[in-house]
Amino acid sequence: MSYIRFENIVKSFGSNTVLKDINLEVEKGQLVTLLGPSGCGKSTLLRCLSGLETVTSGKVYLDDKDITDVNPKDRDIGMVFQQYSLFPNMDVAQNVAFGLKMKKVPNAEIDKRVKEMVDIVGLSDHLHHYPSELSGGQQQRAALARAMVTNPKVLLLDEPLSAIDALLRHSLQVEIRRIQQELNMTAIFVTHDQDEAMVMSDVIHLMYNGKIEQSATPTEMYTEPVSKFAATFIGHYNMVPVDAFKKMTGVDGEGTDVAFRPEVIDISTKPVEREGCATIKGHVVVSLPHGNVLRYAVMCGDHQIDVDVLFKKATIIPNGTDVYLTLKQDDCIFL
Repeated sequence: MSYIRFENIVKSFGSNTVLKDINLEVEKGQLVTLLGPSGCGKSTLLRCLSGLETVTSGKVYLDDKDITDVNPKDRDIGMVFQQYSLFPNMDVAQNVAFGLKMKKVPNAEIDKRVKEMVDIVGLSDHLHHYPSELSGGQQQRAALARAMVTNPKVLLLDEPLSAIDALLRHSLQVEIRRIQQELNMTAIFVTHDQDEAMVMSDVIHLMYNGKIEQSATPTEMYTEPVSKFAATFIGHYNMVPVDAFKKMTGVDGEGTDVAFRPEVIDISTKPVEREGCATIKGHVVVSLPHGNVLRYAVMCGDHQIDVDVLFKKATIIPNGTDVYLTLKQDDCIFL
């Protein structure tokens, strides 16, 4: 039996139905990500689990118990928001201890658990610092410690890294994942950032327009999108109508569009024939560096195809050059 289970969840705000018959399961010890664009319903679903929103219809189960109508304070769920909401008049130790004091845990036990948790999140040297004396990353770790110190059945993280700069954000992604695995804690993470979801998740649930578009491991989500939306949202796929692709390559298949990633394409100034591969002729419109990757925009008839190669200055193909794109037919996904 799944540790967390949403059954036929519908949530409406007046005439606006935000969640449309959601069925979703989470296994114990997993870090699961709800991924999707703004307004798709991911935060609302998280709030239905925490009890901060009541469902219009359907059932929510945690540890095989129906918690649909249980008071939020009795659900044994920890939550970290985008705004960390640390108490400004309390230092790190007092903030982390707050939930334990509310549960009337003995002082000796509180001191022990606070020290252990602060050690885990790497804030031992800031135990008596106030939030105004902490960086954004340190505040985030303090909020994380406060949510985890009560040993909740599940930890909910609602876009907790969105206000942090890119470099620190990456290190905190790794840190949160490490802590979650170290404590074997069940966690649900909400984000609109597909790179963040790929780094952190055991399973990704991609949401769109109030429904689950696809549920898969990060690798499956990246390589086997089930719809045009999934292909365009997770990373970057070239998308060409089937008829146009057949005209370009002679390769036909069932569906309306053909999707293939920029990194699976080889680009050259001379035609290359390979068994099991399709070849497309075009010309370079522009090339743009993306870190250690150079992305070529190649016009092939009426369609632009992006090609990613490692950035090597000596081999840059000038704009306007006629080129040949080669890709394996096995790398083409018909949607």
